[in-house]
Amino acid sequence: MIRPSLLLASALALVLAGCGTAEPPAQTMQAPVLESFHGTLEPFASETVYFVVTDRFVNGDPGNDHRDQGTFDIPLAPCDGVAGNIGYLGGDFKGIADNLDYIRDMGFSAVWITPVVDNPDEPFTGGEPPGCGTILSDRGKTGYHGYWGVNFFETDEHLPSPGMQFSDLAGAMHGRGMKLVLDIVGNHGSPAWTMTRDQPKFGKLYGRDGTLLADHQNLHPTELDPVGNPLHAFYNATGPVDAKDGSIFDGNLAQLADFDAANPAVLDYMVDAYLHWIDQGADAFRIDTIAWMPHAFWKQFTDRIREKRPGFFMFGEAFDYDAANIATYTLPQNGGVSVLDFPMKQAMDEVFGRAGAGFERLASALFLEGGPYANPYELATFYDNHDMARMDASDEGFIDAHNWLFTARGIPVVYYGSETGFMRGRAEHAGNRNYFGQARVDAASDSPIHAQLTRIANLRRQSPALQRGLQVNLVLEGDVAAFYRVYQHEGVAQTALVLLNKGDAATRIGIDALVQSGAWRDAFDGATVEIGERIDLEVPAHGVRVLLRDTPVDAPALRERLAVLAGATHGAAVR
Repeated sequence: MIRPSLLLASALALVLAGCGTAEPPAQTMQAPVLESFHGTLEPFASETVYFVVTDRFVNGDPGNDHRDQGTFDIPLAPCDGVAGNIGYLGGDFKGIADNLDYIRDMGFSAVWITPVVDNPDEPFTGGEPPGCGTILSDRGKTGYHGYWGVNFFETDEHLPSPGMQFSDLAGAMHGRGMKLVLDIVGNHGSPAWTMTRDQPKFGKLYGRDGTLLADHQNLHPTELDPVGNPLHAFYNATGPVDAKDGSIFDGNLAQLADFDAANPAVLDYMVDAYLHWIDQGADAFRIDTIAWMPHAFWKQFTDRIREKRPGFFMFGEAFDYDAANIATYTLPQNGGVSVLDFPMKQAMDEVFGRAGAGFERLASALFLEGGPYANPYELATFYDNHDMARMDASDEGFIDAHNWLFTARGIPVVYYGSETGFMRGRAEHAGNRNYFGQARVDAASDSPIHAQLTRIANLRRQSPALQRGLQVNLVLEGDVAAFYRVYQHEGVAQTALVLLNKGDAATRIGIDALVQSGAWRDAFDGATVEIGERIDLEVPAHGVRVLLRDTPVDAPALRERLAVLAGATHGAAVR
C-alpha cells in the first residue's frame, strides 16, 4: 500500500545533508528513492502482532460462560492422545485485558482477536462430524471462534463483562500504547442448511436494530429464491463449487450462508457494521476469507472505510501459497489490502520445522525486488495459525523462527501459545485451538522459547531499522543467514546488520561483499564492534547477533544496491 508520491527534491536535500559526502551524480540521484520509500511505508508496518482466539486464551470472567446454553466444553475423541474441543471454553475480553502487560512485555505492540460479533447460541446439527485431520467439518461445533456471525453490530454474549466491553478492551490497549486488530468476515454468516431441525439464528442475519434481514430457512443454496423472497436476497444461490467444475470461490464454503457480493445491500451492511467497530476502538482489520469475495467488492469496501478513517490498515487471508495469486489483493485497484504471507509461512515451516531445510529456502519467498506485491514490507509474516497445524518444531526451531521473524521484512504475527511451543504440530481438532489459560501464561517465562522471543521482539520494538528498513541479503545458506536492514528517513538513519545461526554449534560468518565498515554497536550489550573490509563474526548456536550503526550508509556498493532495491519496490507499488 505504498503511495506513489515521491517528493524528490526535499528527500534529496535531506539525504545530501545527512551524508555530507560528494558522490557521483548517478548515485546521489538514487538516494531520494530510498528516502521516499520509507516516507510512504504504512505506519502499521512497525507493529508486532500477538494473535489470540479469544475464547481459547484466558477465562477472565466465568460469569459470561453461559453454560446453560449447552455450548460449553464439548471435547472430541482424542487424536494421538490429545483431545480437541468444539465448545466454548470461557476466554473473554477480561482474560485478554488482564494479560496485556504479559503480551506487551514479550515485545508485542498489537493484539489480533477473533471476530466479536454475535454467533448462534447452540451447537450446529448439520454438516459433517469433525475428527482427526478434518477441516470444515462442523457438526456439533459451536461459534466459539466468532466466524459464524448473525448480527454484525452486536457483541457475542460470551465476550464482554461489566466494565469490559469491546471499547474498554480497546481503551486498555491504547492506554499501553498497543493497537487492537479485529478479525472481520465479509464473505459469510453462520451455517445455513443441512440442519436436522429448525435452529434459531443459524442461517439468519439481523440488522443494527435487531430486525431480521435475511434467512436461509435451512434450504440448500440452489433452492433459494433471491428475486422472489426478500429474505433470500442477501445470499448467493450457487452452492458449493467443486474445483473440477470451476472456481471454488464462486460458491459456498462448507454450509455457511454465502453473502451475495453483487447486492449493494450486502456492501452497505458490512461497511456500516465495521465502521461501528472502528468507532468502538478497532485500529486495524484482518479480513477472513478475502479470496471468497471479488476484487470489486473489496475495492468499494476499503474505499468507504478509508473515506471515514484515512490510512486504516487491513490485511487479508487468502489461503494460497502462490504469491502471484495473493498479491493481487495488495494492488491499489483491488483495494490495497495487505495479506498474510502464506509463501513465507510455507518456507518458514520447512526451514525451522522438522524438515530442517536451509536458509536458502527463504530467499524465494522474500520478493525484495521484482515481486508481485504492492509492498512486501507490509505483508503479515507468520509460521502457523488457527487454520492449519501448528508448526512442528523443537524449542530451538521456535527460537530460530522468531529470530528470523522479528528481523526480516514484514509484520511479525505469532499465534497464542507459540511462545512456549504450545500444542506444536497439532491441527484444529487435535489441539491447535485448545485452551491456554492463566496458569500457562504465568508459567510461560520458564520456557526458553519465551525468553528468546522476548529478547528479539523487544529489540525490534526499539529499532527503526528492524521495523521499517530495506532488507539487503548478504548470505542465506544452510544454517546461516546475514542481511542488512537499512532505514533512512526524516533525519533518522539506522542500519542493522543481522546474523543468524540455526545450527547446533557456534559458527563464524564471513562476508566480503557489500561491507559497511566502521564502528558498530552490539544491539544487545552495547559493546562497540569494529568492522573493516570484511565481516567476520561469531554467532552462537541457535543464536542471533544484531549490530547497529546510527549514521547513513556511505559504502558505495551498498548504497548502489539499496537504490536498486528501493527502486524495485517502488516500481511494484505504483504499477
